[in-house]
Amino acid sequence: MVEERQDIVELNCIKGASGKVIVDDKKIKDSWKEYMEKLMNEENEWVHMISAEVKEGPADCIRIDEVIAALKEMKRHKAPGLSGLVTEMIQATGDTGTQWILNLCNGIVKEGSIPEDWKSSVVLPIYKGKGDPMEYGSYRGIKLLEHAMNIVERIFEHRIRQQIEIDDMQFGFTS
Repeated sequence: MVEERQDIVELNCIKGASGKVIVDDKKIKDSWKEYMEKLMNEENEWVHMISAEVKEGPADCIRIDEVIAALKEMKRHKAPGLSGLVTEMIQATGDTGTQWILNLCNGIVKEGSIPEDWKSSVVLPIYKGKGDPMEYGSYRGIKLLEHAMNIVERIFEHRIRQQIEIDDMQFGFTS
């Protein structure tokens, strides 16, 4: 049936942690916040521990070609984070946007930390299409992150992957 495939666009009630039905809008939001914070902050044990050597000295600056490559890899038509800035906006500005991202990346490298506003995100509950729509477990959380942060992450991930490949090749040729 068509009704079974329709998205649930608004919840006007949910079963709280105690199992009681909550109908007050503010209490529903607070309940979701509490549930998602608990879910997103659970510690998971890693089966395979990863170790890495600490690199001494200053970090290498981000290059313009790395920013261009990361921008090309970004998926389009994705929901924005809190700022409302999406990849298409950055790409549409051409060299100006690329330079802005480059300056942002190098500021992060220099400071050694990400901007404070990137530490917040929006989590939206999306109904899985099965189970009781009044139960938290029938939803998965989608975290809307800043697109600029995703670009920075891609650049660092690419660098890490390159270093792993170099280390593996060096290891392969030792005698």
